[in-house]
Amino acid sequence: MSRWLCTLLLACATSVQAAPQATNPDEMDRFLTDKGLLTRLEDVSQKVANQAHTVADRASNLVVNAMGFLGVPYKRGGNSAETGFDCSGFVRAMYEQTVGLMLPRRADQQAAATQVIDKKELQPGDLVFFNTMRRSFSHVGIYVGDNKFIHAPRSGAQVRVEDMGAAYWVRRFNGARRVPTSTAAAEDAPQVK
Repeated sequence: MSRWLCTLLLACATSVQAAPQATNPDEMDRFLTDKGLLTRLEDVSQKVANQAHTVADRASNLVVNAMGFLGVPYKRGGNSAETGFDCSGFVRAMYEQTVGLMLPRRADQQAAATQVIDKKELQPGDLVFFNTMRRSFSHVGIYVGDNKFIHAPRSGAQVRVEDMGAAYWVRRFNGARRVPTSTAAAEDAPQVK
């Protein structure tokens, strides 16, 4: 989509250069209409709006689905509600069930396969990573909004929501990532396998 938008903008710029000097706004509107540029811009606006709604719906569905697993016990290597989840197994299962994407199995692999974003850009459905085992990206959770994330924390615990502002998580925060869920985003990010 970004290539298509660039092509359209280039076509608009070329057409405007060829436009007669219009002193009247009605003449410019007529020129843009004759060249079909207004229709193309409206189409682009509609496609961008549709894509934004699709991404928001997927993120919302992902968070709602993840919340349905609150209380499922932690199990090292676990990747289902029946056996329990570890952190990366939980994230992987939520993305597979809700979005239809198969993420890598380990947290560090999930970090490597997704798009780096700034913490200030976090949106529900994004991934948050922590250094909990003296190595980068050793823990992962799903951001749910309001500076909170859902995750499978450790042995003896259950899937739960926690505040990223708690001192423990602040000290261990490693970074935020976005999983590309559209073809346009996938073109700009590493492939998720």
